[in-house]
Amino acid sequence: MKNTVYLIILFAFIFCAFQTANAEESWKFVTEKEGIKVYAREVPGSRIKALQVQCKVNAPTAEIVALLMDVDAATDWVSHTKSCKLVRRVSASELYYYSEISLPWPLENRDFVARISFSQNPATGIVTVDAPAVGGMVPVKKGVVRISKSTGVWHLTPLNAKQTQVQYTLQLDPGGAIPAWLVNSLSSQGPIDSFMNMKKRLARAASSGN
Repeated sequence: MKNTVYLIILFAFIFCAFQTANAEESWKFVTEKEGIKVYAREVPGSRIKALQVQCKVNAPTAEIVALLMDVDAATDWVSHTKSCKLVRRVSASELYYYSEISLPWPLENRDFVARISFSQNPATGIVTVDAPAVGGMVPVKKGVVRISKSTGVWHLTPLNAKQTQVQYTLQLDPGGAIPAWLVNSLSSQGPIDSFMNMKKRLARAASSGN
């Protein structure tokens, strides 16, 4: 009898774990524009949904990595970026940067400090770029809300010498008094704008030979 009860409990635990894993991996399609697809999913314990963006970019993987590591370029292509500056460069593959995000009145701007680093799988050639928010390093500004919880991960898969499949996953808590429904309803447009800007910038660089 005890063995039977044990098996039932074990089965229930495994089933719940399986259901949770499935729920965490259940991305729902939100929108698409010019081949840029945006997905969202619920995050346990958070009012804000995680986002995932997938698209094909006509640029070598190395050029995309170079753009992501180019802090000064962020204001040119990352949606709503008011300012972006290098805080500390650790190595060629790791740095810390500060960024302020513009939000429409009456919302307060947001800012964050992030550590960005990249690594490449030598067998597959896939590059992973990790960019979580970190605490400290830059004093908090009056009238600007500091984002302390944010994770962003890029997976760059080379398709050929001139094309890369990009997958970007973002999960954050914007902090302050922003209604979750407003964040969730508007958050898909930012990635669309950013990826369209990225494609344009990379295309300009390719055409100019830089």
